[in-house]
Amino acid sequence: MANVEKVSVSMTPQHAELLRDAVKSGAYASGSEVVREAMRDWSAKWMQKREDIAKLRAMWNEGKASGPAIDVDFDAALDEAREELSAATDAR
Repeated sequence: MANVEKVSVSMTPQHAELLRDAVKSGAYASGSEVVREAMRDWSAKWMQKREDIAKLRAMWNEGKASGPAIDVDFDAALDEAREELSAATDAR
C-alpha cells in the first residue's frame, strides 16, 4: 500500500477480540482493514461534528450581533406560531 504510515494503537481486550473476530469471519482481510474502515467512519462523523460546531458558533455570533436580549412572552409567541401554522394549513 503506497503512502501509508504505521501507527501503534492500544485498545481494550473486548475491542481487540471484536477486531480479531471480524477478520476470522472473513468480513475483513486484516486488522488494518478493520481499523481503516473505523477511521473512515470516525472521520466522517468528526467532519460533521466540526461543521455543526461552526454553524452553532455562527448562529451564536449572529444572535449576539442582533442586539440586546429582550423579554418575550413565550405563551404569546407560541400562540402566534400556532395561528401562522393554522393559516398556512388552511390556505392549502
